[in-house]
Amino acid sequence: MDHAANLIDALRRRDAGLWPAGNVAPDRLGWIEVPRRMADEARGLAAWADTVDQPRVVLLGMGGSSLGPAVLESVLDAGTGPDGAGARRGERRHLEVCDTTHPATVGAVDLSDAFILVSSKSGTTLEPEVLLDHAWAQVPDPSRYAVVTDPGTPLAALARDRGLARCFENPPDIGGRYSVLSYFGMVPAALLGYDVAALCERALDTDLEEAAGLGMAMGEAALAGRDKVTVVVPERFGAFGLWVEQLIAESTGKQGTGCVPVPTVEPEDGPDRHVVPVHFDEVEDLGEQFYRWEVATALCGHVLAIDPFDEPNVAESKHNTNEVLGALPLPTVPDEGAAGTLDWLAATVRPGDYVSVQAYVPFGQDAALEALRRRIRDHLEGMAVTAGYGPRFLHSTGQLHKGGPDTVVALQLVSRDPGPVVPIPGKPYDFATLIAAQAIGDHRSLVAHGRRVRRVAVGDLGEIG
Repeated sequence: MDHAANLIDALRRRDAGLWPAGNVAPDRLGWIEVPRRMADEARGLAAWADTVDQPRVVLLGMGGSSLGPAVLESVLDAGTGPDGAGARRGERRHLEVCDTTHPATVGAVDLSDAFILVSSKSGTTLEPEVLLDHAWAQVPDPSRYAVVTDPGTPLAALARDRGLARCFENPPDIGGRYSVLSYFGMVPAALLGYDVAALCERALDTDLEEAAGLGMAMGEAALAGRDKVTVVVPERFGAFGLWVEQLIAESTGKQGTGCVPVPTVEPEDGPDRHVVPVHFDEVEDLGEQFYRWEVATALCGHVLAIDPFDEPNVAESKHNTNEVLGALPLPTVPDEGAAGTLDWLAATVRPGDYVSVQAYVPFGQDAALEALRRRIRDHLEGMAVTAGYGPRFLHSTGQLHKGGPDTVVALQLVSRDPGPVVPIPGKPYDFATLIAAQAIGDHRSLVAHGRRVRRVAVGDLGEIG
């Protein structure tokens, strides 16, 4: 039996000895068997989804609760129509993911004809909590809500107390970033009309030894200095990069090491790149790729000798945010002008670095954000550059930025215009204050770790020069 087969055998046996002593794996390996459970429950999920009358779903979540569903929606939206592969016939229900606290985006979410799905593993995550409070103030109708959470959480209790339409209690031994093939991903999939059984069966047919080989190659490349895992996906499946970015970054970025995921839809090369093309033929291939990358990332952790299931640095920015909110009004934080940013980056980066563009701006600027990412990449002669919306990235790549290698150069972009006043029921602050506090808290965390960071206030992403 070769090394890959041995690793898969140990993984199937839930052998926590694959990772360093003291790891949390014994409480985080439920994802290995969950596709079988979801395949068995597929018919019931579809029957429940058919009872939902609303033509739209708004999902309130963050991190592992939101990125998988965002992929599932995006792939269908980029297809040929509502009768495309993977969807039941008839007019397709659409899903809008709200995983931001920017008031311009939150205030624009239309709940008038929406079924509202609230997803939070812990049931205490701040963003879903305040987004639910905002939604309930507008739509206090329990028949239009369902939640996905772990058993016994405050969110599960709230669902019972308010008599919400459904509470899906997920197996508690599954971490958020490994949860896409559990209720966290498959409930939204059912609402979108996916054949959940087909997705899960495809996952169960994954070539596990190939997946182990992928993980070992990622880890070995990182140890050899090629730690920028450049995941190249087809244009239609571009959103898959958001999901795999979180999985890799949060799982491996710790103890000063890790793989830096660079999702892209076009080839990118460089001496520090480890390029992995990902191929899709049909939407059900998502099931295989989700599972393939979960296996690969877990075993990459074995090669790097880190625990791929913990997140030791994630709480830092949350703590700093709470400190800022507990001492209002907001402190004044100096920011730089947009002009000269490219020159600052060129003077700051070193060989082997990467740039992280952290945009605390309204959603709907994907094309502009990607254009900025490419402009910085080209200005820096092909250096790895990643880009994401804040505070979304705090629950995905944030762990890597603080706990991974000291090769990150962070460009924090904040809105010059704070946006509309959108109150948060029961809180002494509004959404504009919250996202500003999150940006300040993250900036403090980056500085505390000695990271190189530039904070720029912008009205438009095109201002950066």
